[in-house]
Amino acid sequence: MLNETITILSEEFGGIDYISALVPFEYTDYYAKESGHSLVRRFISFETLVSPDMLPDIKLFTNKVEEKFMRDGNRLVNIDPGYISQAHLILATGKAYTHRPYLRDGIYADLTLIFKKHTFRTLEWTYPDYSDGNTIAMLNNIRERYTIQVQRLKNNHL
Repeated sequence: MLNETITILSEEFGGIDYISALVPFEYTDYYAKESGHSLVRRFISFETLVSPDMLPDIKLFTNKVEEKFMRDGNRLVNIDPGYISQAHLILATGKAYTHRPYLRDGIYADLTLIFKKHTFRTLEWTYPDYSDGNTIAMLNNIRERYTIQVQRLKNNHL
């Protein structure tokens, strides 16, 4: 199921430039009732850069992918799309909250991490799994790759 999900995502969003190892999801039991125990996750980034204003469309697409793998009304795949910029990491969510500005079509932006003093920094509402030192180190590396991609695009347009 995980490999099929990754294939669907890469068909929609292009080549993968980073994929993490399987990471046990042990930060909360929030998803246990719906998806079971012994959950694992993977982080994936794609070569093709997209405009931040595409985030609602991406979230709506990933919601459909989640629905494809639902069993008895329960999600067996949970996809949290987002984007990295030089300033922050934003995730898309369908859940409103005080720190989540509404974008459109029932989708909100969740400011998850900010980049300050050469690394991503947590905020008071940052999820524990995104606060993990290994996750932050991985996201710093993805941001570095993103920065190189942006510079190449600028150089190609000069």
